[in-house]
Amino acid sequence: MDDIGAATKRNEIYGRTRVPVGPIQVPFPGNFLFLKYMPGIRKWGPYDELSPLVWEEFLALIERKKLPVTVGVTATWVEDSGTLTPFPKKFPGQAAFLKTAALSGIIEIANHGLTHCVLQNSQFKPRLFSSNRKAHREFWDWIPPETHQQNIRDSQAILQDYFGFPVTTFIPPGNVFQPCTVEFAAEHGIRTLSCKTPSRVENDMAFVGDEDLVPFHDREIALEGVAWLENKSEDFAVEHLRFVRDLGDELRHRGTLKL
Repeated sequence: MDDIGAATKRNEIYGRTRVPVGPIQVPFPGNFLFLKYMPGIRKWGPYDELSPLVWEEFLALIERKKLPVTVGVTATWVEDSGTLTPFPKKFPGQAAFLKTAALSGIIEIANHGLTHCVLQNSQFKPRLFSSNRKAHREFWDWIPPETHQQNIRDSQAILQDYFGFPVTTFIPPGNVFQPCTVEFAAEHGIRTLSCKTPSRVENDMAFVGDEDLVPFHDREIALEGVAWLENKSEDFAVEHLRFVRDLGDELRHRGTLKL
């Protein structure tokens, strides 16, 4: 589950640009002004961060059903001014629930970036007449390598200092990463990278593709409730599920995943 603590849920705003009319898809100005905020047209945000009450219900469900959930946490919340507030400071109640659950072995904490977005020139903010979706991927090839390095370093420091244990799984926001991103992740203790990419091992980094996971976002829980996950869990064999870090270890040791 991704996007915990990410201000992307507030700022990534875009709408439908095609609507079905009979058998064809007709262009539609879904990104024009207020249209992209309207139900039925909006495709992503805004939606609320999960409350401690929802987390309590969520964690009770996954413990009862023995669902090993890897939780991707974005290490800072991007304020409207562009300043960064560390996740544990912005959401102390939520952070406390996750820390207890992680220490109890109920969940795995993964790194989901420092900002989840591009800060330069306030590109992360909603636009009047277009989508800002591309600005809500953090590790583009046109972002300087030193920014990749700093964001990996700072996000690892925030998460590991608060949770008190190594964070070894990295989930690049929006499936976007570069060779230098992987290099810097490895330098800062990451051993497994998880996103929409072919599963493989390169230079001892395990890449776990989405085909080996049940990926979802906190958005599903925020909009549809914990019942969404309970219903979803009926679709797969729980006994074959593992944390992403465990899938990475298996891939690294065996060269293939056995699900």
